[in-house]
Amino acid sequence: MEHEGITIWLTGLSGSGKSTIANLLAKRLRAGGAKVEILDGDVIRTNLSKGLGFSKVDRDTNIRRIGFVCRLLSRNGVIVIAAAISPYKSLRDEVRATTTNFVEVFTDCDFDTLVKRDVKGLYKKALAGLIKNFTGVSDPYEAPTSPEVRTDSSRQMPGESVGSVWDYLVGAGLLKL
Repeated sequence: MEHEGITIWLTGLSGSGKSTIANLLAKRLRAGGAKVEILDGDVIRTNLSKGLGFSKVDRDTNIRRIGFVCRLLSRNGVIVIAAAISPYKSLRDEVRATTTNFVEVFTDCDFDTLVKRDVKGLYKKALAGLIKNFTGVSDPYEAPTSPEVRTDSSRQMPGESVGSVWDYLVGAGLLKL
């Protein structure tokens, strides 16, 4: 498989399937010989963005940091899969404008399904007012209006979502099989 560096940016609410899709896609890409790195939002917040809160300024800083690492890796031929809520369209657009081969993937999911599958109980706590600044409940999430790929984890199995991303990458000439 031939490819240049690519940034695949998975955005969606907590529990929408970003990490699941990222891991399955990475496995498929690696099986084809690609160099792949996953930048998972939870892992980034624990390491690279430790100490940042959930204010708009802190969220923006977090997304800019992820975008910076994506640019570093992708310019060296790595396929980077960023799986981060990234709630603000302006910041996703900013990263897109500064990143070559940027592919936005919206991992959509209806709210009732997100609440049902929430094993950590975060939505329940946020809806009860126990968690402040929770994206999609007490903080906004600006859904992409024209992503390269849109998946819906309330209707698709993760493998189908990965297939949609794969098909886009091949169709756009970003992956040459």
